[in-house]
Amino acid sequence: MSAAPFASDGRGLYQLTVSMDFAAAHCLRHYGGPCENLHGHNFAVEAVVSGKKLEPKVDILMDFKELKNRLGAVVAELDHRHLNELPVFQKRNPSSELLARYIFEGLRERLADVPQVTLISVSVSEKASSKATYMEPAG
Repeated sequence: MSAAPFASDGRGLYQLTVSMDFAAAHCLRHYGGPCENLHGHNFAVEAVVSGKKLEPKVDILMDFKELKNRLGAVVAELDHRHLNELPVFQKRNPSSELLARYIFEGLRERLADVPQVTLISVSVSEKASSKATYMEPAG
């Protein structure tokens, strides 16, 4: 049995997911519990992109290494930092939700020159059992 050739009907969608970690400290102002105190996490970050058209020479949507490098450039701004001291978090809490949005916006800027991919979501976890995801509605 021979494999059928791949149709180029444009109906399918490819999705890539990369992940990485960073360590940082934060405190959640007005939390009313122990997380109001300065504490740290080994945060896990997951970014998802999608697209319909593969690069024809290698048949990839985007090189995983390149996507990870671009995500890493955003995460490097947060790694080993007291997040509340960053200008963006001086008035807003560096919650997992807002960290996901911050990373999403930074990664979207860094993917502007890659028109075949769309950033779908960024997730941030403080531990394996809890994850916050930021995405924007299509359209």
